[in-house]
Amino acid sequence: MRELALLRRVRDRIDREYALPLDVEALARGVHMSAGHLSRRFREAYGESPYAYLMTRRIERAMTLLRRGDLSVTEICFAVGCSSLGTFSTRFSELVGMSPSRYRAEQAGATHGMPACVAKQVTRPIRNREAPAARGS
Repeated sequence: MRELALLRRVRDRIDREYALPLDVEALARGVHMSAGHLSRRFREAYGESPYAYLMTRRIERAMTLLRRGDLSVTEICFAVGCSSLGTFSTRFSELVGMSPSRYRAEQAGATHGMPACVAKQVTRPIRNREAPAARGS
């Protein structure tokens, strides 16, 4: 039970600090585990690695910013804590099924007038490369 509480602390830290430079080693140090042990136990508890969970959080926030439409894709990439536009775009496409630019063009205003709790559910990215293949790509 103690270890599960530590894993929840790591998950909560990722949820809070997703835009900061986080890596598995720093997360592991925060709960006095090795990076390898944290990764294995986190995957067992939550079904994905700490890094994959972090990237999902970043992509969720990026989706919101893209729908808002007032920042460039590059600005959004850095605002959500990614340091590489290429990695950001690749992971975004894996989770969402389209590029960030295409997402912005297709989803601008899609949640206008929708309660935030509903918008969060209908726009949640699919984890672990489960996005359907884009048609016509």
